Amino acid sequence: MKPNLSTPNPPTWCPGCPNFMILEAVKKALSNLINQKIIKHKNIVITTKHKNIVITTDIGCNSKIFDYLNVSGIYGLHGRAIPTALGIKLGNPNLQVLSFNGDGGAYAEGISHFIHALRYNADMTIIVHDNRVFSLTTGQATPTSEQGYKPKSEPLGEKNEPLNPIKLALASGATFIARCNAKDIKHTSEILEKAVRHQGCSFVEILQDCLIFNKEVNNLDKNMYKIYNKDINQAVKLADQFNYNNTTSKIPIGIIYQTKKPTLEENWPQLRKKLK
Repeated sequence: MKPNLSTPNPPTWCPGCPNFMILEAVKKALSNLINQKIIKHKNIVITTKHKNIVITTDIGCNSKIFDYLNVSGIYGLHGRAIPTALGIKLGNPNLQVLSFNGDGGAYAEGISHFIHALRYNADMTIIVHDNRVFSLTTGQATPTSEQGYKPKSEPLGEKNEPLNPIKLALASGATFIARCNAKDIKHTSEILEKAVRHQGCSFVEILQDCLIFNKEVNNLDKNMYKIYNKDINQAVKLADQFNYNNTTSKIPIGIIYQTKKPTLEENWPQLRKKLK
């Protein structure tokens, strides 16, 4: 039997939004971990053998997942889901934290938190829903919007080149970097499960369409192909394949890079003591 990971709250996402698919992928990943007895589900808290799973969110369409996922957590401020997650880890390193962010919150307001969380390598998972637009506030450009995109706030078009979060994560020393397609629920759930299992800071970017805004970058599924890579040199090449600025280049999805480094909890004796 599947654990009850749903809440009674009615979804307010647009009908057909890929956020529904991401929610299902998260439930599948957690269900698999529960059924394998790696984690246990009790009441509204998921309890691992040694850890509890907690989620943090900020503000945006993506963050409404907080309302529909039956686990404990904190609804934070826009761009501040990652430092909230890090604060939870510092307060109790026995908690396993999943932080849900949008591309605006993670790569704009929260960009410094994103970089340093990867540097610190706390044992937590950063999930970014990337539809390349601020959807909740009606379509402004985000750091991953393509050049030429014309939202109402930029009638002359976006002039800046888009940020490549995969390259930034590599430069920041991330120990687990993955990219997924929201429409592929099975593959996304498998990657999320691996991310939670990883000892260190996991970064998973989930590419999703927005059905209302910036529809020019939708339906890139035909460009996507699955990979599993742990080599740093190959990871740099994979990161360069898709620069978020066109609709014709190949887009690798799957684990782009994974390695093992001491975690934040292992580096500090105060946190190691709490782990014991």
